[in-house]
Amino acid sequence: MSERVSVSELFSDSSRSPKNLDALRVEIDSVDAELVRLLAARGKLVVEVGVAKRSEAVSVYVPSRERAVIERAVARSHEVSSPLSDRTIEAVFREIMSGSFSLERPLRVGCLGPEGSFSHLAVVRHFGSSIEIACVPTIPDVVIEVAAGRCDHGLVPYENSSMGSILETLDALLANPVSIRAEALVAVRLALISNAAPATIKRIYSKPQAFGQCRKWCARVLPHAELVPESSTSAAVVRANNEEGSAAIASSFAGELHGVPVLFDGIEDRAGNTTRFLVIGRESVAPTGSDKTTLWFTLADRAGALVDVLESFRREGINLSHIEKRPSGDAHWDYLFFIDALAHEKDAPMQRALAQARTHCTRLEVLGSYPRAERVL
Repeated sequence: MSERVSVSELFSDSSRSPKNLDALRVEIDSVDAELVRLLAARGKLVVEVGVAKRSEAVSVYVPSRERAVIERAVARSHEVSSPLSDRTIEAVFREIMSGSFSLERPLRVGCLGPEGSFSHLAVVRHFGSSIEIACVPTIPDVVIEVAAGRCDHGLVPYENSSMGSILETLDALLANPVSIRAEALVAVRLALISNAAPATIKRIYSKPQAFGQCRKWCARVLPHAELVPESSTSAAVVRANNEEGSAAIASSFAGELHGVPVLFDGIEDRAGNTTRFLVIGRESVAPTGSDKTTLWFTLADRAGALVDVLESFRREGINLSHIEKRPSGDAHWDYLFFIDALAHEKDAPMQRALAQARTHCTRLEVLGSYPRAERVL
């Protein structure tokens, strides 16, 4: 029987002499066995947590607890000088917590479909793959499913670093009684996906926002192909798979799920493209000390009202990280505004700012306060 070596010993003992491959594999097997034992012990505790949550009527998904677990795991990874990246540690613990959700109570999360959309990918990266994922036809459908209680949570795209706000989401949040409970920053890497050879492609399907993120690439590489809008990137893959001479712009994840080859990967015009998603539910979230609040308001009909609203937040030292204007739909040239403020609704400065801002508004509604995302997934 081989000598059992702890994970911390592997990282801390720099004097260990190099070993051959077979010996290293034996040590890895020993570490794997210990990991399985620890995961089983954690799982048994999670079952007890589920019982306690049900008796106390506590939500299965608690964003502040999730973030604390991940940040603690990343910090401990640094303490033992782990060669694994923070992103890897986060992905591992998100999947562990995903399995934990299913032990406490099956969690159903809605997103824009079909399977393989960037929303589907974002759900997997944020919640892990051990939950039930409900892919629905439109973004408003996601919000409606959550508001109606048919999904525990939903995940919707809110803004893209290249293309700005997702207007469908803004309108859906206005129309339905849901609460924003978390945010997720997801890297967007676009691929050209098709069964056809590049020279024979006549049509490219995708969501308009995706076209906007790689328009220069399309004009340079496939200048004669027609760009045809679709409801989602994954729907574009399904359509391209069924039409000769067609392609789709989507994630390689979508290509793998639907069995369509990736011809070119990383075709976005600007590197580092990121989409910010919101996790919606029906419950509020407690402050964590590093939070964000999303709200909307309509202005009193007088000069300087918008300046006065913004000044309410500046006076309390609250930074505004996002602002968007939308037609109200009530009258011509009447608008409502969405803003993100870097504070929690229950923080004293935020409460004072909201009270001041309301005196300059005909209506002001908070859509949710939630923990800020720390890393891009």
